[in-house]
Amino acid sequence: MVTGRQRAVVLVGNPVAPYSRALRIARALDEIGYAVEIAAVAAAGLPEREIGAGYEIRRYPPSGPWATPGGTSRADDDTARGDGSAPGLLARTVHRSSRIGAALRRWLLWPHTVRGWWATLARELPPADLYHACGSLTIAAALAARHRAPIGPAGRPAVVLYDAIDDVFESNNVLDMPGPVRAWHARRERRWARAADALVTVNEPLADRLAARWGRRPVPIPNYPAVGVPSDPEVDGPPHGPRPAGSCPLDRRAAGVRLRGEADLPASTRIVLFQGRLGPRLGLDEAAEAVLLVPDAALVLLGFGRGFERERARDRDPRFAGRHVTLPARHPDELLAWTAGADVALIPLPPVSLNQRLSSPNKFWEALAAGTPVVVPASLTYMAGIVGESDLGVVAVSERPADLARAIVTVLDRSAEDPDWPARIRKLAAERYAWPAAAETYRETVRIATGIG
Repeated sequence: MVTGRQRAVVLVGNPVAPYSRALRIARALDEIGYAVEIAAVAAAGLPEREIGAGYEIRRYPPSGPWATPGGTSRADDDTARGDGSAPGLLARTVHRSSRIGAALRRWLLWPHTVRGWWATLARELPPADLYHACGSLTIAAALAARHRAPIGPAGRPAVVLYDAIDDVFESNNVLDMPGPVRAWHARRERRWARAADALVTVNEPLADRLAARWGRRPVPIPNYPAVGVPSDPEVDGPPHGPRPAGSCPLDRRAAGVRLRGEADLPASTRIVLFQGRLGPRLGLDEAAEAVLLVPDAALVLLGFGRGFERERARDRDPRFAGRHVTLPARHPDELLAWTAGADVALIPLPPVSLNQRLSSPNKFWEALAAGTPVVVPASLTYMAGIVGESDLGVVAVSERPADLARAIVTVLDRSAEDPDWPARIRKLAAERYAWPAAAETYRETVRIATGIG
């Protein structure tokens, strides 16, 4: 018999600083009566606990032998020089051995980066009725939590939902992993997936791909943005109660003024926006070169991650002066108001992995919801299909700079000739690609998995 309010834990293998999918899932669970904790990884500068609207974030520090998993060593440490100018034989040997050791640890003990976090969760995470595991870094911990407390606090069997946010073993993260090791880990993930009570993922192509491997098809829950609720009073105006999807005002002109002001760009500069994680294999070098080929345009990066400082350094390169600006990421609830200020949203991801070719990142849906035309290369087949079929932007022939530049110019010219185009994009996105529909599919998946109508 169910007694009291049910408890849900959304497990995320990062610090949630923030993480939009976790916030949307948490809010959807809150709406159907769960008390929600987002269990994240502790990080310097972030509080142990945060209270949000309908959820609490708790960050658990890694502990035990894996509290400091380590990583690759620096390539040219000045302290390891044999003659003061070039690495000595001993230094090179130590460095090479360190790199090999780091690679073996990364390959054989995957996912070593979160094992210390798992150890803390095993001791400190209170039992729950439902565990939503966001990605492959969390599913083992969710299954272990269900094993420790098979009956949840509300008196029903605990349930695990595995949210396969990527096809991880066809992704960029494992490109250097030897084939036999990758296959072994893929079999582990398949066992985890089959042990879960329900499976979800982010789009239809990934659902089909994972179904072929696992023998169970995940339910697609796309990363659609929560349109319809003003996210920034400065741009959207003050909230006046709940509004249906697509009904809230979004002043693109005011948003553009604010974005140009933040980037210190003149009003005549057209903004090509890339927002989200910054790092390797994301096409950022090609994007920077492409915008140099577009008159009166600048690439604005609104992002975070290990590539942030590298992009900041490019800002200071005289060759990119006034054409490349890197700004810190914004909270997911504010992104539509910032994205609406751009003239073009650029998603230049190279097709380096099957997962990337089938991807549909948040930045894509957020651009459509904001009414900002999108440029994607043809190799990103899922997004390219949506853009081409529904007139939501331009599909570039390839991710090479010249092809991206031609597509960007086409969007800018079209926008000048057809000023109502952004409004049509926004309207279609509100009708087809808004979070309320995805949230209802998710809530129905939870009801089926838990047996609670």
